[in-house]
Amino acid sequence: MPDPVTTAPLTSPDQSLTIAVVDPSRARAAVLEEGLRNLDGARVVVIPDTVDLLDRLSALAPDVVVIHLESPSRDLLEQLFGVSRLVEKPVAMFVDRSDTAMMQAAVDAGISAYIVDGLKADRIKPIIEVAILRFNAFARLQRELAEARNELADRKLIDRAKGILMSAKGLSEDEAYKQLRRKAMNEKRKIVDIARAIVTAADLLG
Repeated sequence: MPDPVTTAPLTSPDQSLTIAVVDPSRARAAVLEEGLRNLDGARVVVIPDTVDLLDRLSALAPDVVVIHLESPSRDLLEQLFGVSRLVEKPVAMFVDRSDTAMMQAAVDAGISAYIVDGLKADRIKPIIEVAILRFNAFARLQRELAEARNELADRKLIDRAKGILMSAKGLSEDEAYKQLRRKAMNEKRKIVDIARAIVTAADLLG
């Protein structure tokens, strides 16, 4: 079961952010920097190439990643989509040319904003704002999904423990649950932890 996303949400693009700009063209990076100056207190770090990109982003630990490539190859785009999956931060990607397959791959990779032929300074801030909002919404959905899966797994474990107690002690389902709850209260533990111990012991005894 995948771990829930634990990344803290970015509440506002105007808080003190570190923004990584990945662009091999200094001229295009300057356009991005100009647009990002509208984000109060933002620290902008330009990464001029994609060599060891993931390691460099990991060391920098930016709050937002902005990538611009004039005509990226499919292999390079797939590498950058991998960055989106691994950094667990909002990623806004600007490309001059794209196709339906690449846009679908961007969506699948969790790119927060994928902009084709839209690099203009006055558009940067709203695009970053949308990227942050989309990332936060997606992260919240992932957390909720993980929590729902964990709750379902816990319920199954408790049901199995109740079944073991019912079979071993001739209890009703309600009596078995009360025993689990009583033991959890006495030991100041969660009911699911007591249930897990009962199931583990039953598995060991065969």
